[in-house]
Amino acid sequence: MTVTANARPLVAIACGGTGGHLFPGLAVAEQLQRRGCDVVLLISPKEIDQQAVKNTTNLEVFTLPAVALQNGNYFSFSSAFVKSLISTGKIFRRRKPAAVLAMGGFTSAPPVFAAKAMGAKTFLHESNTIPGRANRLLARFVDAAFIGFPESAGRLGAKRHLLTGTPVRPQFTPACRPAFTPSECRMALGLKASLPTILVVGGSQGAHGLNELVLAALPLLKNCGWQWLHLTGANDFEKVKTTYARHGISAVVKPFLKEMELALGAATAAVSRAGASSLAEIAAMQVVPLLVPLPTAADNHQYFNARAFEKSGAARVIEQKSSTPEDLAKLLTELVDDETKRQQIKTALAKWYAPEAATQIAQNMVMQLGEKFVPGKPQYDGAETGSMDLKIVT
Repeated sequence: MTVTANARPLVAIACGGTGGHLFPGLAVAEQLQRRGCDVVLLISPKEIDQQAVKNTTNLEVFTLPAVALQNGNYFSFSSAFVKSLISTGKIFRRRKPAAVLAMGGFTSAPPVFAAKAMGAKTFLHESNTIPGRANRLLARFVDAAFIGFPESAGRLGAKRHLLTGTPVRPQFTPACRPAFTPSECRMALGLKASLPTILVVGGSQGAHGLNELVLAALPLLKNCGWQWLHLTGANDFEKVKTTYARHGISAVVKPFLKEMELALGAATAAVSRAGASSLAEIAAMQVVPLLVPLPTAADNHQYFNARAFEKSGAARVIEQKSSTPEDLAKLLTELVDDETKRQQIKTALAKWYAPEAATQIAQNMVMQLGEKFVPGKPQYDGAETGSMDLKIVT
């Protein structure tokens, strides 16, 4: 169903706080626009959000006050929540939204409650195996929830849910891959075209512990003949760059890289955190991953994301607190040197790629706006393998 041009509904997407919320939200925004919706983004003041939307076109962007519940900060949380609720109300009074989509995090909660009070449709997307606290709160209020892992359905408690996988931006789709051969990606990033390339990426949060583990393993790996692309985060850039130089290891070191499709396209293997958005992009590009879950992630959700991939054969996993540099070096060497093993992992990764995730979310939202929501209870086909085949059972 496509909404006619003379009745374009407004959809607000609350997707601030981390790249794992923001980038899937951008993917859904594009699909909603294709279906005749106007879209506004509601983001946080965090630098990751501000940088990511700098080049966004055809989307109005509003920054809401930061809202975070951590370490028992109930007073400051309540104050920030009220401020965000007031800001959201002012935005929505300018033009009433037909729907709001929350992508996770407490930044998304005030928009859902404000929209609900105005009679708008409300939705959320939960990308992780273990739902976040904000989404667990919101699930009972929204009209429908979209989920990235089958395990999260029972833990979320939404009135209705649809397994979609986690959306990725268009540049990670298979149609774009022929333009991004490994050699071309490496040269575009200042790397040598023919060398095996190890990508290290900690995501928009939690890079420090991963950086330390990789740096400790470098003396064991400096004679492997590899090159490295290391995305350090803001705080560790100088230290990481200096360490590669001291060991005489060929590396491109950057604090942040917008063109993650080039980074993944260049990689022979990736040492990565296990946020759901990062995993969705890894699966889309079929990059062999060695996952190091962020140990401080809420409810240890990255650990369970990583284990779901590992169980299906799509990744190798080590834990930051209990693993040694020798563990990392051994597993990474096996992944790079064993072509058969890499191909097996890539085959398993393909089953986690959900190319229609953004389309399914946008389509179901538009259908709800037309009061034609897909009936029936979604069931997951292939839970043991991670297959993203979807069955709707009436």
